Amino acid sequence: MTVVRRAQPWLSTAARLLLGGVLVVAGALKLPDPAEAVRAVRAYRLLPEGLVGPVAFGLPVVEVAVGLALLAGVFLRTAALAAAVLMAVFTAAVASAWARGLQIDCGCFGGGGEVAAGETGYPAEVARDVALLLVALALARWPRSRLALGGPAAGVREPARV
Repeated sequence: MTVVRRAQPWLSTAARLLLGGVLVVAGALKLPDPAEAVRAVRAYRLLPEGLVGPVAFGLPVVEVAVGLALLAGVFLRTAALAAAVLMAVFTAAVASAWARGLQIDCGCFGGGGEVAAGETGYPAEVARDVALLLVALALARWPRSRLALGGPAAGVREPARV
């Protein structure tokens, strides 16, 4: 057995805890102030007004739910793919705001909305989200990890032993 193969479950565990922790923190910081979440979503100018509220209220709940699944180690492949979708959407939204010259705080960890010129952090936000997207995709590909509650029920098949 190669070193990489032996290390893979621990690498997946680290990926799971990192990604899950980021999602739980990001979602939990948005939950206490729904009006702030609405301002953050509205600032992107991507959704019709009728969808701003539901997205602003629902997104933090989805982030926390996916994050908790990753932290607990249940439904790992599904949770990792959901996290990848979230990261791809976040990356596209921030890149869109950047490309359109909007001056907004991403609202990724609470806050959000219009900011003064020069106060945006688009390059760092895109880099962070792309890195987390890659972590999520790697975890979806190699979900077997340590300290996880899930096993076969989590969508993770153990390799056949020869």
